[in-house]
Amino acid sequence: MASNLQPAGLDVSATGGADTVSFQTHPSQYRHWRLSVEGPTATLLMDTREDGGIRPGYKLKLNSYDLGVDIELHDALQRIRFEHPTVRTVIVTSAKERIFCSGANIFMLGLSSHAWKVNFCKFTNETRNGMEDSSRHSGLKFIAACNGTTAGGGYELALACDEIILVDDRSSAVSLPEVPLLGVLPGTGGLTRLTDKRKVRRDLADIFCTTTEGVRGARAKEWRLVDEVVKPLQFKSYVQARALALAVQSNRPDAAQGIALRPLACRADAAGYHYGFVDVAIEPDSRRATLTVRAPESDQPTDIEGIIAAGDGWWPLQMARELDDAILMLRANHLDLGIWVLKTAGDPARVLAVDEVLQNASGHWLIRETLGMLRRTLARLDVSSRTLISLIEPGSCFAGTLLELALAADRIYMADYAEQAPSITLSALNYGAYPRVDGQSRLFGRFYGEAASMEAVAASTGTALTPKQALEFGLITAALDDIDWRDEIRLVLEERASLSPDALTGMEANLRFGGAETMETRVFGRLSAWQNWIFIRPNAVGTEGALKTFGTGNKAKFNWERV
Repeated sequence: MASNLQPAGLDVSATGGADTVSFQTHPSQYRHWRLSVEGPTATLLMDTREDGGIRPGYKLKLNSYDLGVDIELHDALQRIRFEHPTVRTVIVTSAKERIFCSGANIFMLGLSSHAWKVNFCKFTNETRNGMEDSSRHSGLKFIAACNGTTAGGGYELALACDEIILVDDRSSAVSLPEVPLLGVLPGTGGLTRLTDKRKVRRDLADIFCTTTEGVRGARAKEWRLVDEVVKPLQFKSYVQARALALAVQSNRPDAAQGIALRPLACRADAAGYHYGFVDVAIEPDSRRATLTVRAPESDQPTDIEGIIAAGDGWWPLQMARELDDAILMLRANHLDLGIWVLKTAGDPARVLAVDEVLQNASGHWLIRETLGMLRRTLARLDVSSRTLISLIEPGSCFAGTLLELALAADRIYMADYAEQAPSITLSALNYGAYPRVDGQSRLFGRFYGEAASMEAVAASTGTALTPKQALEFGLITAALDDIDWRDEIRLVLEERASLSPDALTGMEANLRFGGAETMETRVFGRLSAWQNWIFIRPNAVGTEGALKTFGTGNKAKFNWERV
C-alpha cells in the first residue's frame, strides 16, 4: 500500500481485504472534482462521475456524493492549504447546469450498512468542520457559488462556507428535504448550522426542513438561508468580486512557494499499518489496536528556510498526516477494534525543540498550517467512537505536542518503575494551540478550567514530571509499579473489551466534552445520538422505510408511534 496513488476508494490491503477503504489520492486521480488556482482564488469544481461510486450498486446522479467524493474534497483542501499558500479564497461550485449538489446519494445510503452510514456522515462533517477551522485560524475563506439546485448534503456543504451565493433563475432553491423525503435528518450538521451559524429563526427553519421543494430567490435571502441571490447574467462576475473582496481580508501570504504533499509511505500487512513515525499494531483476538507515535530520530530544523526545505518530511507535518491516515483507516476498516491503546517513543527533548519552533514562528504560513493539521488530527481522535487508553512506559515520549495524545485518552496509566521510570513534560502548546471541537484545550477540559489545578500545572511547564508528580497534579489516572503494571493493564483492557460497544460509545462521547457546548460538539452529539438512532429505525431503513422505498414509486409506510 506504499505510495498509494489510485482513485480514492476501495483498496486491496493485507489488513482489511478487498473492501478496505483508502483515504489517499491525488488531483491527477480525481474523478469528481477539478481544482484550479488563479491569483488569490482557487476554484473547486464539483462534477461527479455517475459511474464513479466508491462501491457498486448506485449512480452518482445530479452531483450527488458518496465517501469517495468527500475523500477527494478532503485531499483538495489539504493541497490548497499547503501547496497553494497564496490562495486566500476558495470558490466551491458545480460544473453541471442548473445543479450545484443534490447531497449524499440516497441509493448509496439505502444500500449501506448502519456503520458505513454513520462513518460516512462523520468524515463528511469533519471535512466541513475543517473548512470552518481554516477560515477561523488560517485566513482561508470559502464561498459557495450555488449555480443551481442545492439540496440536502449539498446545502450542508454550502453551510460550511463563509458566504452562500444562490443563482436567481426562478428555479434554483436551497433545501434540507431529509425529514419529509427520507425519514432521516441532515446528518452533517445541517440543522445545527441553520440555528447556531446562520441564526435562522426556529419557525422558519421548521418550515424549511419539512418542505421538499426548498426555498429560492429573495425569500432564501430574507430567511438567512443564503447571503445573496444574483441573476444568471451577473452571477459569475459577482462571485469573483466577492472572492476578491474576501481575499483582501485574509492574512495568507501574497507571495510564497508551497510544499508538495507526496503520497504517504505506508506498509500494510496482517500485523497492521506501518508508516514512518506512526505504527499501528492490530490485535483482532483482543479487539484492540495499539498506535505508537515516534519522536523524530534527529534534530529538526529550527529556521524557516530549513523547514521549507524539509517540506512534507518535516516531522510534525509528516507525523500529523500519518496519524490522521491511521485514524481514518482504523475507523473505516476495523469496526471491531473497539480499544485504541496510545503509546509514544523517542527523545522528548526533540519534540520540545519542535514545539518551541511551532510556538515562536506560529505567524508563518507553513507553521500555522502545520499547527492546523495537528489540531484537526487530534480533534478527529477526540470524536472517534473508540475507547482511548494511554500507556506511559519506559522509553515513552509524552512531551508537549505528543502529550496531547494522552490528554485525549479516556484513561492514562503511567509506569512507576524503580528504575527507568518514564516522565511527561508540558510545553506552551498544551495550553490552547490544539483546541478540541468545544474550543477548549485538553488541559482546560480535564480540570474544567478550575484555577487552582490549572495554575499548579502551569507552574510545572517545561519540567519532566515523575509518575508521582503527574499523579499529584491529576495529569494521569494511575501510577503503577513494575510488579502490578502487566496484570493491572491486562485487566483494564480485558474488562473494557467485555462491555457493550454501544453503551461505551455513548458514555465516552458524553464524558469527553463536559462543560460548555459549541456548534461542533452539538453537531457530533446529534450525529452520535439522533443519526445513530434514526438510521436503525424501520421508518428509515425497514423494508418499507423511506430510504428503502425512495425511487421505487412506492410510498414509505411508517410506524406512527412516537418513541
